[in-house]
Amino acid sequence: MSRTLYQLDGCPYCEKVADRLDELDVEYETIWVDALHSDRDEVKRVSGQRGVPVLVDEEYGVTMAESDRILEFAEQSYT
Repeated sequence: MSRTLYQLDGCPYCEKVADRLDELDVEYETIWVDALHSDRDEVKRVSGQRGVPVLVDEEYGVTMAESDRILEFAEQSYT
């Protein structure tokens, strides 16, 4: 899969991004992360930070965090 969304269960920012990707009919894999920031090594490895959501889109060659940035990217790229 060329798109991966790192998210935390119950995170409203993650849900906002996932809901919009679903509305746009974007296929992506979800990787659920640990609630403890100190245990989010994979998120840090791919994005350089431990916050979520993080979207990795290999097709576009982007890795980005922050829900508003991800939503802006999705609107420009997937519509």
